[in-house]
Amino acid sequence: MADEQAGRPDPRSALWASIPLGIGLVGAVDEIVFHQLLQWHAFYVDASQRWRVFSDGLLHAFTLSMLFYGAYRLWRERQSFSQIVSSKPFWSGVLIGGGGFHLWDGIVDHKLLRLHPIREGVDNILIYDIAWNAAALLLLALGWAIWRSGVMPELVVQPARPNSLTE
Repeated sequence: MADEQAGRPDPRSALWASIPLGIGLVGAVDEIVFHQLLQWHAFYVDASQRWRVFSDGLLHAFTLSMLFYGAYRLWRERQSFSQIVSSKPFWSGVLIGGGGFHLWDGIVDHKLLRLHPIREGVDNILIYDIAWNAAALLLLALGWAIWRSGVMPELVVQPARPNSLTE
């Protein structure tokens, strides 16, 4: 936008390029930790073991595609991103993307679509739901705080100062 027209890269482009990396990263952590290591759930639990593994594979393909897409976006725009002095837009995007994915999973996948609970076989799932969604909100809040702390002031366009020599 205005910064790009003035010859400076817009930090928002780095934010948007890194959001898919956050989605892919948090999705991969979910798969590795909760699906495979702890075996708390599969992506779709109301199915045979074969289809549970298949649904986890689809989730893995999605998160891997997000990682590749985010890496591609960063590589494609590497020249303009190299001029952004702060890493805050990048980390903001990663945290906002990861928190958004985590919150989507906690609300839409777990509660609205009922694809899977956070942990199968427990009597009180509420504590797991609260912790899951609180972690998502924490990621989102951290991403937003980082964005607001250093990037937003750079986006404020300062009015042009009159040149004292021409007056």
